[in-house]
Amino acid sequence: MTQSIKQGDWHPASWQTRQASQQPIYRDQARLEDAIAQLSRLPPLVTSWEIEALKEHLAAAQRGEAFLLQGGDCAESFADCSSDVIVQKLKILLQMSLVLVMGLRKPVIRVGRMAGQYAKPRSADMETKDGVTLPSYRGDLVNRMPFTTEDREPDPALMLRGYERASLTLNFVRSLVDGGFADLHHPENWDLKFVGDSPMAEEYHRMVQSVSDSLEFFESVTGDAMHTHRVDFYSSHEGLHLPYEQAQTRFLPHRKRWYDLTTHYPWIGMRTIELEGAHIEFFRGISNPIGVKIGTGVGDEQLQALIHALNPQNEPGRLTLITRFGAKHIDEHLPRVIRTVRATGSRVLWICDPMHGNTESTAEGYKTRRFDNILTELKSAFRIHKEAGSYLGGVHLELTGDNVTECVGGAMGLTEADLASAYKTQVDPRLNYDQAMEIAMLIAGHVRANG
Repeated sequence: MTQSIKQGDWHPASWQTRQASQQPIYRDQARLEDAIAQLSRLPPLVTSWEIEALKEHLAAAQRGEAFLLQGGDCAESFADCSSDVIVQKLKILLQMSLVLVMGLRKPVIRVGRMAGQYAKPRSADMETKDGVTLPSYRGDLVNRMPFTTEDREPDPALMLRGYERASLTLNFVRSLVDGGFADLHHPENWDLKFVGDSPMAEEYHRMVQSVSDSLEFFESVTGDAMHTHRVDFYSSHEGLHLPYEQAQTRFLPHRKRWYDLTTHYPWIGMRTIELEGAHIEFFRGISNPIGVKIGTGVGDEQLQALIHALNPQNEPGRLTLITRFGAKHIDEHLPRVIRTVRATGSRVLWICDPMHGNTESTAEGYKTRRFDNILTELKSAFRIHKEAGSYLGGVHLELTGDNVTECVGGAMGLTEADLASAYKTQVDPRLNYDQAMEIAMLIAGHVRANG
């Protein structure tokens, strides 16, 4: 049964009648309205055909027939809209997905936290340095990082620039994928130069050789070429900045539904899941598949009410719950949450985010995450779902193909003393190449060993 939103029941601006958290304050309302009007006239960034195809893939993952790999930067910057940076992101996700396909023996849905992850929630509206108080940096979609009055003033024109950067990113990714960059016959295209000596790269290349040998054997026996030149790749971001999302939300007469066409797969963060809040009001009306971050503070009644509000028709592939409890709390909370959802009879896709519940700060002031805690939460999630007769259908990671030092631990043995050498994140710490590949290999090995 498909979800159909009546036009009189909801519209893209109906969220404005609710309390909206995590939104910037624009002083010039005329400029804000002009930016929204311009965005609403521009071509959509994604199409409903792509969105509906993704929803079908996610429905398969709900049934245990596929696995979702969702990963990318904690916060994109406009400056990183370059061919090299985009290719690096695509390469690491393609390599990880190949590892998972080999290990899980099922299709992998590739979703990048990219082409729109330009807005970030903040713990406080204002920031003070040396006695000067200015608005907090909320991502390139809202204001600018430098701590000056001019840079920190929310600027509606940045929404247009964000749209342009997202469009350029998606266009380049589609060109790469359609042009054969993702062809399994040529996985050497995905190699990252700086990791040639990595133990993860060595194991990965052995896997690539196995895939190549299998393809050659099949083609030589059958005389037919395997058509492996193209993979499906989807975009996602946190649907935090509601004026931006509203501007690209459209009613499509041929489907008789509303779609947020800024991205394929938006999600709602932990700070904006108030049941009567503006974000729930907005998300309940769009027909995209949507994710909801679930942490320790989400109670049973609240969770059941969220499910009813966001997926009242129990549509397959519609609702993803992204759990983020932390290694210390997952055993206490995940079994409860599974029981709570099961009591509703609702179909959801379960995803583990082992990053956000394991964030900590060092004595030197660096935000970091310990690889062992990330891995512990992932293993616990697989175990708990199996014990509950449920299925963990994917993983949600903050990662980069760059050679950064932001999370400690992993095969290369990064320590807190190493953080300063290549700490580049704007907001949250990310897994580097070695750590991301190690996670993929450990997931594949864990599933093979435990079924």
